[in-house]
Amino acid sequence: MTTYTARPVPAEVLKELRTADDAGRPVAAVPDAEGGAPLRCCLRHSTPGELIALVSYAPLRRWAAGTGADPGAYDEQGPVFIHAGDCPGPAGDALPFTGSHRVLRRYSADGRILGGRLVEHADGFGPALTEAFSDPRVAVVHVRAVEYGCFLYEVRRG
Repeated sequence: MTTYTARPVPAEVLKELRTADDAGRPVAAVPDAEGGAPLRCCLRHSTPGELIALVSYAPLRRWAAGTGADPGAYDEQGPVFIHAGDCPGPAGDALPFTGSHRVLRRYSADGRILGGRLVEHADGFGPALTEAFSDPRVAVVHVRAVEYGCFLYEVRRG
C-alpha cells in the first residue's frame, strides 16, 4: 500500500506570506480567541490564544513557478490560516483534516486541472489518492475544504 504525505505551505513561502500575502496585502496577526483554525503551516488546528494570520495564498501559482508550468485560468488565490510567527511544521506524516468532506483536485505538470473527487470519509483518502496518482498525467493533488473551497494542503508523488 502506498503512503501519501501532506505537504504544508513551505517554510520559505511562509516567510514571504508573513510580510505580504499573495494578494500583496500586509499581514495582520491576531490571537485566535476560539481555536480550531486549520493551520496550513503545521497542518493542525489552532488552539485558543495562538497568534495566527489569515493570508491570501496562491498554491498552484507558487508550484507552477518552481516547475515552469503555466496554470493559466486555474491560477487562483484564497484564504489560509498560518501561524503569525515561526512554526516547527507538521508533527507527523498522517493526512490531516480528514474528518470532513474534502475535494481532491488533480493537476497536470503543465498546471491544468485534470478533475476532482469528493472524499466523504477519512478512510476514503488513501483510495482516492491512489486513483489520482494512477493517472501518469497527475503531477500534484490539492486537498480542499468542501464548505469554503479553501486549499488545505498538497500531495505529490514520492
